[in-house]
This record gives sequence, C-alpha cells and structure tokens, in this order.
Amino acid sequence: MSNDIKIECPKCAWEPDGGAYWSCTCGHVWNTFATAGRCPSCNKQWKHTQCIRHQGGCNEFSPHLDWYKGLDDWLRKELEAIQQSLVSKRV
Repeated sequence: MSNDIKIECPKCAWEPDGGAYWSCTCGHVWNTFATAGRCPSCNKQWKHTQCIRHQGGCNEFSPHLDWYKGLDDWLRKELEAIQQSLVSKRV
C-alpha cells in the first residue's frame, strides 16, 4: 500500500502508534490496523474500530475503513495502473 495512506480516527484525528490496544471477544489483543480489522486469533472481522482513550483518543467507534485517509486516491491510482496494463496487453 502507498505511503500516502494515513491512519487516524475520523472523529478526533488521533493517530495510532502501532501498539496492540484492540481486544477481540476471543480475548486476543493486537494492532487492528496490522490486519485490516481481522483478529489474527479467531478471524473475526471487525467492521468498526474504537478510538483508544487511554492513548489520547476519543473512545468513539467508527467504521474501520474510515480510519484510512488517502485510501480513495490509492485505489484510483491502482485502478488506473490496472487499466493501463490491460490496454498495453491489447496492443
């Protein structure tokens, strides 16, 4: 993924530092952004992510994908590259 992608809470702009602050219902604690919200222990896919208050966040929940800033630009560039590749193969 691109370096232009920034991860921050969509409600308060808190930026996670890579720590393992999120806990699954199975008890596993991990960095949810390392796995796009999927628990590496039980494979539960979390659709919402809570901002971590004890690390400076607002404690609110937001859709997991909303935390990724710049994702739309990255996806647009990837789709353009795929389209260009398909055009090149036809020539």
